[in-house]
Amino acid sequence: MLRRFRPDSRQRENAGAACAHCGAPLSASMGSTRFCCTGCEGAHHLVQGLGLDAFYRKRETADGNLKPVDAPSLDFAAHAVAQKDGTHRLELVVSGLTCGACIWLVEQALAAEPDVRRARANLSTRRLTIGWEGPAERANDFSALIARLGFRVAPFSPACLRATEDAEGRELARALGIAAFGAMNVMLVSVPVWVGVELGEQSRHLMHWLAALIGMPTVLIAGMPLYRGAWRGLQAGRLNMDSAVSLGVIATTLMSLSETFRNGEYTWFDGATALLALMLAGRLLDRAARRRARQSVAELLALQEGQVQVLGAPAPIPVERVAVGARILVASGERLRLDARLDDAEALLDTASTTGESLPRRFARGETLAAGGVNMGAPFTATVTATATDGSLAAMGRFLERAEQARGRFPALADRAARIYIPIAHVVAVLTFLGWWLLVGAPWQAALVPAVAALIITCPCGLAIAVPAVQVVTSGALFRRGVLVASSTGIERLASADHVVLDKTGTLTEGRPRLLPGAWTDADLREAASLARRSRHPLAQALVRACPDAPVAEGVEEIPGQGLRQGATRLGSARFCGLGEDRTGMGLHLARPGAAPVAFRFADALRPDAAAAIAAFQRAGLSVELLSGDAPEVVARVAAEAGIETHRGGASPEAKAARIAELAAQGKRVLMVGDGVNDAAALASAHVSAAPAEGMDVAQAASDFVLQGGGLLPLAEAISRARLAQRVAAQNIGFAFLYNIVAVPVAILGFATPLIAALVMASSSLAVIANALRLQREMR
Repeated sequence: MLRRFRPDSRQRENAGAACAHCGAPLSASMGSTRFCCTGCEGAHHLVQGLGLDAFYRKRETADGNLKPVDAPSLDFAAHAVAQKDGTHRLELVVSGLTCGACIWLVEQALAAEPDVRRARANLSTRRLTIGWEGPAERANDFSALIARLGFRVAPFSPACLRATEDAEGRELARALGIAAFGAMNVMLVSVPVWVGVELGEQSRHLMHWLAALIGMPTVLIAGMPLYRGAWRGLQAGRLNMDSAVSLGVIATTLMSLSETFRNGEYTWFDGATALLALMLAGRLLDRAARRRARQSVAELLALQEGQVQVLGAPAPIPVERVAVGARILVASGERLRLDARLDDAEALLDTASTTGESLPRRFARGETLAAGGVNMGAPFTATVTATATDGSLAAMGRFLERAEQARGRFPALADRAARIYIPIAHVVAVLTFLGWWLLVGAPWQAALVPAVAALIITCPCGLAIAVPAVQVVTSGALFRRGVLVASSTGIERLASADHVVLDKTGTLTEGRPRLLPGAWTDADLREAASLARRSRHPLAQALVRACPDAPVAEGVEEIPGQGLRQGATRLGSARFCGLGEDRTGMGLHLARPGAAPVAFRFADALRPDAAAAIAAFQRAGLSVELLSGDAPEVVARVAAEAGIETHRGGASPEAKAARIAELAAQGKRVLMVGDGVNDAAALASAHVSAAPAEGMDVAQAASDFVLQGGGLLPLAEAISRARLAQRVAAQNIGFAFLYNIVAVPVAILGFATPLIAALVMASSSLAVIANALRLQREMR
């Protein structure tokens, strides 16, 4: 007689268990009681050793994608970029990031390394940026550490960005195709039953079995994206929309299968399959709307892909290998792929792809050329001023990634409502079932019909799907007009602004002052220009353009809003140089020990669209004020030219911030626009703020919007678009609430079958998505 095999206690313990690290199922033959392999055991001990056990509590999913992999054989040190401060930076694309807990684990594991100064991962693009002190060879250690945790890494590139979520998109499209095909065929065999065609009992029974044969595999296969989302939510200890939809689909299918076995009068396979198809269609539309923001990033970075001709090099060099200071040749019709400073007399560039300007723009010698423009004139040479990872295109890409992940007031409200509604939906469904079964006395099969309909129809999918689409569509529309959204709530705050405060130089004016003739010598100009090379203030840059061969002075300190100091030598405002008040116009003063002070006078023209922008602000109901540190007489003249009644000159950085606080105390919601270090405090304290792209980095960092086109009119137009976006978001939320107020009682009272509930719920979601996408047409 054969002895029946009996698993030992360890094997019985493993049956049905999951790996403690990656979550993969454990088979009965595995020796370890907690891990599927030695790699996972080692990774688990690594996580414990780093003190990051919270990862296992935070993680929302454990689907076997965290198995440790072999250390990458690629030399990542070659991809580490040296920074100006002596540190190194590495950008990687990380495969296997599935939730916020994965992001947390990777960032915390790297932060535990003593030489790591920064580690930031982006769940949307799977992009990981690491900054550290020390040799470039440390890049290989970091990549090996990430691999030990269960993630695959590769050097980041725009191609990686474009392919980030292709697999998930294909899965959704495939599931939608299966669900749509199954729903249509189930409808074909269900129509005779629902329309009342005279059918014998056997014929009706046959129709039910045909619907079951088509509907069961459709529900099983096409619903996997929703079932996985529901399971992850349950593992995390919360109910989500996927759980409500999945429960409705499964309950409808099981109820219909029961009716099929007992030869009941009706089945609802058509409702289950239609609900799946419409939910997947809504999810695919939402994905398409969100992908537009990511696609904008991909297209933006693609402008930088390729090779450039470096003077002295025998062949073109890949963009990522070109260092700062290299001189490059840009042929006629070629795209400028790196930020550079023009060496030739002039250049003509089409910058429509990055700034939205419709006409080509001329640049003069010494001007900064932003990457992405196409050379529309003769070939020219330029000196690279920033690497590919530090340039303007990379910065714009980071802005867009931030906008894509933006979480403002309306999306947050929708999320909170969804979290409240989903448990309520389950409670309503249970009470509906008990009411029909116990109070009305209906059979449990009949009581289950309005309960399932109530569960489906109560699901607040429209809230969670459509409101974020408004944010994404608006960010994309503003980007196409040269306005980058740099803040998660910037669009909402811009819509509510009612007062504009403008800086003058570089904001209302072109920011390219021209040095006027004066009582100074070439030696005076050369010394002043040497000091000015340490500043990005427009007047300082005007001195540099007037004497481009002046060397860079050492030991120079910049005092924001006042000037430059090198020992006892000063270059700046008259008051800063100890000369009292200067009301003669826009100028800089050079004060040196033992020498007479020298004054440099400048002229600066208004931006071409300044007057039109001021008029647009006023038409939108905003009052306008000019606040500048320049001489009051100059500020008054510029205000008169631009059509601004309220103006103030001689304002220090502290005075600007104080004025913003004063306006806020009066109940004003201030939109501050400035470009310099002296504007940073005011920009940060304003209700909403914006800075030109050519402005100082600190001004851009303190702003909610960055203006790429060099003009103010796109910002004025952005106000109306932001207000339109807020109206559409409010409409979507209002419609979602109204829908539930009307539809839920109808389902509870038994007037809606699961099929009707599926059609109504999904059509409401599609309606609010269409309302959000309508913005794209209206914002053109």
